[in-house]
Amino acid sequence: MARGGKAFKAVAKGMALVASAAAVIERRRRAAMAADPHELPVPALAEAPGPVPVPRADPAPAAQAVTTAVEESPVPVPATTTAPPVPAAHAGLGREHHPGRPATPAEAVPWGLRVAAESTWRLLLLGAALYVLFYVVDMLRLVAFSVLASLLIAALLEPSVSWLRRHGVPRSLAAGGVFLSGLAGIGLVGWFVVWQVSANLPGVTNQAKDGINRLRDWMVTGPLHLTQQQIKDFADQITKAITTNTDQLTSVSITGAQIAVETLTALLMTFFTTFFFLYDGARIWNWALRGLPRQSRFAMAGAGPKAWTTLTAYVRGTVCVAFIDAVCIGIGIDLLGVPLAMPLAVIIFLGAFVPLVGALVTGTIAVLIALVTQGGPWTALMVLVVLIAVMQVESHILQPLILGRAVRVHPLGVVLGVAAGGIIGGIGGAVVAVPLIAVTNTVVAHLRRRNEAGQAVFTALEAAREAAERTAATQPAGAQSAAATD
Repeated sequence: MARGGKAFKAVAKGMALVASAAAVIERRRRAAMAADPHELPVPALAEAPGPVPVPRADPAPAAQAVTTAVEESPVPVPATTTAPPVPAAHAGLGREHHPGRPATPAEAVPWGLRVAAESTWRLLLLGAALYVLFYVVDMLRLVAFSVLASLLIAALLEPSVSWLRRHGVPRSLAAGGVFLSGLAGIGLVGWFVVWQVSANLPGVTNQAKDGINRLRDWMVTGPLHLTQQQIKDFADQITKAITTNTDQLTSVSITGAQIAVETLTALLMTFFTTFFFLYDGARIWNWALRGLPRQSRFAMAGAGPKAWTTLTAYVRGTVCVAFIDAVCIGIGIDLLGVPLAMPLAVIIFLGAFVPLVGALVTGTIAVLIALVTQGGPWTALMVLVVLIAVMQVESHILQPLILGRAVRVHPLGVVLGVAAGGIIGGIGGAVVAVPLIAVTNTVVAHLRRRNEAGQAVFTALEAAREAAERTAATQPAGAQSAAATD
């Protein structure tokens, strides 16, 4: 947080320096333009040629001769010369315009350079705005993640609330019953995982000890050909690293307590927000619409329901895909004899909420347990093969069939979005990255179609008006008067 504040201050100071330097350059440019010694003067207005001077003694014959010569001469008499108009850009600068110089300094800059410069400062301004937005979100991380998690949970439970409302159940009872049912389901899943781990922990510990001994024997007698002394030195280095970093471990424990408090606060805030989304979601949306400008309300009023439909379809599809992944991987590791198959399946189910990579990352826990408890790499390799096979089925069959219509985002965009969300917000950012991308894609597509439809209607109305004007112009005057009389 402190680094982010320093970076924000540095960016603001840099932008201020750039603005001051630009102001100084502009003042010097205007001063140079006002006092340019190389500026050529504009020729003064030429006076019209006066009468040819003739002797006073005999004026009539001389005047007649001049008039005859002018009329018979093929060369036209030069008219009064006028100075070129001074451009408006130079009128207020106190300088005269030279015909060989552009009217304004901006016209002297090549068009491509002007476009590149204007695009650059707009991109810089947009980047600064995004940085400020992310900085504020990072400061309010608990609130932001609680609201996003509440939206995902509400999108999963809202169809049940709507079904109860359609069958005559009051809104408060429907929202409260579905919310408590979902809360009870989450509690049962957590209790099941804790119960399975505590019940199987002694057996897993004994298997881990035997597996470590067999793994040590394999490292000595296997293809690695390590010695007992090398293995002992490696174990001593690990022990020394643990003992020398006691202070860091203590600080990690303190940080862990702080994280536990923040997690509890986020959970309570998430439950509270989820209930009100289920109970009064429509009024909350209408209140948010009233905060928008009047010109944007109608567009967002149409985009909101479409975004909610996309989010609901995404959450329900993700739950279905995660359940299939957990069942398939759980059956595979159970058949391979890996302990804690059911708790590992639940962990994989939770990890699969991050599309394409979540189940694979959480499945590596099963690979490590297989490596430690089975005492050799072969079972761990088989578990890894099961994970890769299930991931291939998910990416090529389950994702296109179940989530294809809801998300409509290329797999590369999904992977890059998950990576960016993980860098910005950790695990929570990776979870909410893909639904955020899907909802943004839906909203942008709806607004683009709305603008295209509005432009088409405007074009049709203009064409009809022009056709009516042409018909009225070509219609005879008598027919127009008769039509007016009718």
